[in-house]
Amino acid sequence: MRIGIDVGGTHTDAVILDDARVIAATKVLTTADVASGVENALDVILADGSVEQDCIEQVMIGTTQFTNAIIERRELTPTAAIRIALPSGDGMPPMFDWPDDIADALGRHAFMLSGGSLYDGRQLAPLDDSEIENVIKQLVKRNIRNVAIAAAFSPMNPAPEEYVAKKIQRAIPDARMTLSHHFGRLGLIERENAAVLNTSLLSFAERVVTSFLLAVGKRGLTCPVYISQNDGTLMSADFVREFPALTFASGPTNSLRGACKLTGLKDAVVVDIGGTTSDIGVLKNGFPRESNVVVDIGGVRTNFRMPDVLSIGMGGGSLVNDDGSIIGPRSVGHRLVSEGLVFGGSTLTTTDILVASGGAEIGDAAAVKGLSPDLVDNAQATIHGMLDRAIESMKPSSAPMPVILVGGGAILVSGNLQATSELHRPENADVANAIGAAIAQIGAEVERLVSYRSISRDDAIRELKAEAVDRAEAAGANRDSIRTVDIEETSIPYMDEAATRIRVKVIGDIAATAPRKRAAG
Repeated sequence: MRIGIDVGGTHTDAVILDDARVIAATKVLTTADVASGVENALDVILADGSVEQDCIEQVMIGTTQFTNAIIERRELTPTAAIRIALPSGDGMPPMFDWPDDIADALGRHAFMLSGGSLYDGRQLAPLDDSEIENVIKQLVKRNIRNVAIAAAFSPMNPAPEEYVAKKIQRAIPDARMTLSHHFGRLGLIERENAAVLNTSLLSFAERVVTSFLLAVGKRGLTCPVYISQNDGTLMSADFVREFPALTFASGPTNSLRGACKLTGLKDAVVVDIGGTTSDIGVLKNGFPRESNVVVDIGGVRTNFRMPDVLSIGMGGGSLVNDDGSIIGPRSVGHRLVSEGLVFGGSTLTTTDILVASGGAEIGDAAAVKGLSPDLVDNAQATIHGMLDRAIESMKPSSAPMPVILVGGGAILVSGNLQATSELHRPENADVANAIGAAIAQIGAEVERLVSYRSISRDDAIRELKAEAVDRAEAAGANRDSIRTVDIEETSIPYMDEAATRIRVKVIGDIAATAPRKRAAG
């Protein structure tokens, strides 16, 4: 048995899975301290499922805590960014194009050193020990303990980053560092930004992970705890302490994976309708299709693995205008239960339209009996039209595709959608995100630029697979279960020596723990 938990901004969803069967599920309000909301959800599902704690083998948690910290500019630790790329990498200093508020929150501590590599791993310039010592003196003087280190083409040759990190660690034993090559992607600026954001979250990550572990422990659960990351796979709790930024966008990813589990469909469009927005993503071979563009996190360009998701301002709490021709993007959000017409409020929302149409019995239906039929019909047509257009823009081709509706707001879709070949409304769709967290596996990826003139294609892919397997095992995967799920090759034009970018992704089952007691029956 597994427990899946998804901590959202409004609700914390939780499920217990016995293999593929959902035996308990709940939605509770997310609390300010997060941990007590997790405890409340655990209380409900453990009681409803009549499950002893010893039957639970793993707990998987998805959280928006770290994404929200970046967006809201809170819980961030002053961080130094050290770039190893001189003499050629000084055109745009670290954090040059960041929004002022987040750059100020981190302290604008930026340093540049000679060194780094070329795309084939050859040395760009030698490291200068005197430069490194001067930077260390500045770190000590400014009392900076969090440091992000990024070198040119470090995924090809991580030695410069590792050399500088060792020197800093000897001088500042309690320094907390992120080396950018651990994130794998090649672009220096985006990779550096990702490392800086990750480093600024390390202290917060320690507190969040500890609170999750305490919440689980208070309910008598002694099993391992894993955290969802943004490509649909999991990390061990200890791994999250080092790489909290890998949880960005894990919520939509969990919903996509949950939709796959609930329907068995490997290739489909998933529409996750919440209280404020609808997130539309695409399942490709059972996993979210990844975005191929630079990802903006709180105004900062990064190269994180992120699902390709389109968000539109239409959800269960979205405002409706007088004739039903405009839905959203404004929403009453979690205030729906006090401001919606059917709950005694004075604001017309999509939930009121649903109740007036007879599509659901929510709140006081008498409160919306006075709505004109034309208004209700127009609003429903607007809802369906918005979703049809969004689905069409996300489909990989013009060919019809199945669509899976999940999320608490999925009931807003009262009829068929024109953009789909078939519409699926699976049981337990309202907690698909928690189910997605519960079924996730451990994953890792490695990206490199290689020259097929200096190494054969088979040898290059073999080396990348081996490194990806090592990373997955370090994150908590059973080595024997790890398999390759994606290999992406892209020829690089205008470069000598037949340069090719290769990306390898692997996944594996969670490493076995000690045998645990199973539930009777």
